[in-house]
Amino acid sequence: MGVAPASRGGADLTIGALSEGTGVNIETIRYYEKIKLLPAPPRTAGNQRIYDRAHRQRLTFIRRAREIGFSLEDIRALLTLVDRHAVTCGEVQDVADRHLITVRAKITDLRRMERVLKDMKAACAGGLVPDCPIMETLFQEEDS
Repeated sequence: MGVAPASRGGADLTIGALSEGTGVNIETIRYYEKIKLLPAPPRTAGNQRIYDRAHRQRLTFIRRAREIGFSLEDIRALLTLVDRHAVTCGEVQDVADRHLITVRAKITDLRRMERVLKDMKAACAGGLVPDCPIMETLFQEEDS
C-alpha cells in the first residue's frame, strides 16, 4: 500500500514546511498528533518538531481521506491496518462500504434540502417587500 507506516528517515521538515507541502494547516497537524493519527516527531535541541517523509506521506493520506469525507475514526482504522502491516483489500473495502452508506445518506439529505430551498425560493417574489417567505420559513417554529 502507498501509505508508509510511521517510521523515521529522510527529508527533515519543519511543521511549516510540512504544512506548506501537504496543504494541511499547522494547527490541524498538531491536532492530528494530539489524537495520535500522526505520530509525534522527534524534536531538535531547541524543541522544534522535525518531520520526515513518512510523516508527510501519512499526513497526505489523512488529508485526502478527509477530503472525500472519511471520518477520523475510519481513517484511524485504515491507518491501524497500515501500522500493523496487515492491510487487505477486504478490510479496506469494509471501511469504504460503511463510508459509501454515509455518503449516499448525505446525498439524499442534500437533495431534500435542494427541494426545500427551491420551493422557498419559488414562493419569494423578490424585490423590496418586507415580507419574505424564505425568512418566514426559516423563523417558523417546528411543531413538536
